[in-house]
Amino acid sequence: MDGASIEIELHQSLSSIGEATWDACACPEAAAGDRPNDPFTTYRFLKAIEDSGSVGPGTGWQPQYLSARVSGETIAVMPLYAKGHSQGEYVFDYSWAHAYEQAGGRYYPKLQAAVPFTPVSGRRFLTRPGHEVTGISALVQGAVQVASDNQLSSLHLTFCAEDEAVAGQQMGLMHRTGQQFHWLNEDYPNFDTFLATLSSRKRKNIRKERAKAQAFGGDIVLLTGDDIQPVHWDYMWRFYQDTGARKWGTPYLERAFFDRAHETLRDDILLIFAMRDGVPVAGAMNFIGREALYGRYWGCTEDHHSLHFELCYYQAMDWAIANDLRRVEAGAQGEHKLARGYLPVTTHSLHWIADPGFANAVEQYLNAERDAVAEEIEVLTSYGPFRKDNREDHE
Repeated sequence: MDGASIEIELHQSLSSIGEATWDACACPEAAAGDRPNDPFTTYRFLKAIEDSGSVGPGTGWQPQYLSARVSGETIAVMPLYAKGHSQGEYVFDYSWAHAYEQAGGRYYPKLQAAVPFTPVSGRRFLTRPGHEVTGISALVQGAVQVASDNQLSSLHLTFCAEDEAVAGQQMGLMHRTGQQFHWLNEDYPNFDTFLATLSSRKRKNIRKERAKAQAFGGDIVLLTGDDIQPVHWDYMWRFYQDTGARKWGTPYLERAFFDRAHETLRDDILLIFAMRDGVPVAGAMNFIGREALYGRYWGCTEDHHSLHFELCYYQAMDWAIANDLRRVEAGAQGEHKLARGYLPVTTHSLHWIADPGFANAVEQYLNAERDAVAEEIEVLTSYGPFRKDNREDHE
């Protein structure tokens, strides 16, 4: 940068950075009005979480957005939070926290670079085009300095992109891997073409599941953009509350997030409802990226055989095929997805721990864990539903 100094600043609200500045770093590909690659790091998504009170005082997610400026121009930003717990992250470090505190340390608060409550891989070092190397270096050094200056135990960047994991590891951060299940669209012209790639048993099972689900006694309706009406969020909130209470005890998002989503995010959202007499009895909420459909929330007020699979997986796959999306990401965990055409992929995170002795122990653990994750992905892939013998007859 020809010797220009880099200014690092923390922000308590996205408003102090501004939408145009943030999105110039987070989604420069959308400057001409195109869809962003990653809907979750856009200003409008993170601002909806902030404005709804889903993060902020009393939530354990205190915004500390990081920006890096050179000669008055913001070249990089990071979605950064001071965390008072490890909830809503999906890369679990509870055992680290327990060990750290058993040894007499204070694990919380910690710093977390992430999209809250969202186990979706994407960029965490958000840089303007042409400033990638300088921007990433500034963000890493700035975040570590913030943690060190405030005597925080650690810094975690979860669900980062693979190239970011490589860059971060080269800068001294510890690399952790995990796995998710994604469905890949191999230019299928329709769902039946995808089915033809599966083994006979898996193909029959999916057909049976879809038939049973679609016989629930109503219609399946897909809504996006202006087709989504305010009343639809009343139902989606009810579904989200029910599932969230069963999974996490307390749902992470506030009701106001869904109102904000209607105002600023509905073009990024696909709602899939099972409707009976015009009333949703089950629903799935998805976000739309440039290349992927991201399944996020599901819930129901009635139980019907295989309806979850139909709304969350098969309808999403149908929509991805029809809209030329490359993949469907259906969220965290779930080996049951394997039988339905979703294959395991590697996820990445980066970590920095202040205490050298504890950091060394964690790094040894991560080295072994990465080997175990890689082996599990290899084994699971070998058990995938796809035909092993090209001579198998199609049905």
